[in-house]
Amino acid sequence: MILRINYLLIAFCFAFTSFAFGQKKPNILLICVDDLRTELGSYGNPIVKSPNLDKLSDQGRLFNNHFVQVPTCGASRHCLLTGKRPIEKKYLSNSISAQLSTGKVEGEIPESFVHHFKRNGYNTVGIGKISHHPDGYVYGYDEEKSDQLEFPFSWDESLCDVGGWGTAWNTFFGYAGFKNRTTEKKQVKPYESADVEDTGYPDGLNAQLAIKKLNELKDKEEPFLLAVGFFKPHLPFTAPQKYWDLYDRDKIPLSPNPFLVENSEKNSLHGSGEFNGYALGEEKAALGKPLSDDYARKIRHGYYACISYVDAQIGKLLDELDRTGLSENTIVVVWGDHGWHLGDHTVWGKHTVFERSLNSTLIMRIPDQAKKGKPTNAVVETVDIYPTLTELCGIDDVEGLDGQSLVALLNNPKAQKEDVAYSYFKNSITMRNDRYRLTKYYGESGIVYELYDHKNDPNETINVSAKFPDIVDKLKPVLEKGNTGLFDY
Repeated sequence: MILRINYLLIAFCFAFTSFAFGQKKPNILLICVDDLRTELGSYGNPIVKSPNLDKLSDQGRLFNNHFVQVPTCGASRHCLLTGKRPIEKKYLSNSISAQLSTGKVEGEIPESFVHHFKRNGYNTVGIGKISHHPDGYVYGYDEEKSDQLEFPFSWDESLCDVGGWGTAWNTFFGYAGFKNRTTEKKQVKPYESADVEDTGYPDGLNAQLAIKKLNELKDKEEPFLLAVGFFKPHLPFTAPQKYWDLYDRDKIPLSPNPFLVENSEKNSLHGSGEFNGYALGEEKAALGKPLSDDYARKIRHGYYACISYVDAQIGKLLDELDRTGLSENTIVVVWGDHGWHLGDHTVWGKHTVFERSLNSTLIMRIPDQAKKGKPTNAVVETVDIYPTLTELCGIDDVEGLDGQSLVALLNNPKAQKEDVAYSYFKNSITMRNDRYRLTKYYGESGIVYELYDHKNDPNETINVSAKFPDIVDKLKPVLEKGNTGLFDY
């Protein structure tokens, strides 16, 4: 009780000081995008149409080498929100946030950085998918919305415009005309192009809601943390026809490495089960057997169309930030929760510890951005975002965060940083530095190491651990620094 009163007093004093001196701490606009790998114009893709995110990159800092901790939605978002790496097998599950927070009492340690900011005087609003559940409430795909928040002490408001779809999970797997994958019993294709307005799909509705909420927040005395989670380009690849029309399918390139990895652990990849779950797809993906070129281009076309669609929604939100004058004092973060294999290694999906699944979009823009428009090649991790935001906003960190602040890199893209990122999935841990990826698999026959040289093999086509055992031995202690106890057996 005393602790709770102290937090309330801190929040009151902060609000009073801000009011008295007419100043606010920086606002935060956090934009989470599902399954967005580094596939934007600003990342060097000459085909993808992403003008709004490219513009943001020109105004802020693009991170070329950002890696997530876990290549699955809920677990990756848990690492973002808590600033912590996984420490038990359950931390690799999409349900980890609900397991740890839902239905619990408020504790001394904040359940998320959103909770921490709320305790420090911020008005916190979440729209769409920020944690695993797309409206912040815990319930199953085919269930009615519950009243159980995934993070019960983090949000002043947790919202999602479900339109005619009925529930947030139905919107997440939504098709035009208020159809969805669940009620259609998966008797759907993994893509759709419909002649509808942007609001004919859910991300358009949530962009509208975010703009409305932004205008409510701008006149409040306290600063805000507005988090907006867009669904696309997560499967199904559904977007208005006009975004499909931006592309000539014949010019969409195929994967540069549509074949299995040489000398790789046999369980390192998977059979694209999520993708194959869309029953009406024209072809099924199979490990070691690429899709036909025509179908591969069609699916990649859908992914690109979804990027353009969500880029347009983000553009509307950023334009409103400019129109209201809020840009001058708002930190903007755009974060992809993980990458996605588009036929790379014959996989269609995430859920691997290869580059395509772990490398995702990260763009940050801060007020009075120094050296804007210059990307950084420093290796950074999702867990770095929490301490970066607290430093930018003058809020003390909680103890035990695993990340490092990126403020120095925001001020200077060539600033020095410990260049290593750690990721985890199933029975593996991997580390990435500025040149190598070393992965440690715990297989049935014992421990197996794989080494990939990104200077000579950026597409990770050949495991060269046997060829360079000295490099493996040199990197093993670095990898073990990231072993949080998850694989102590």
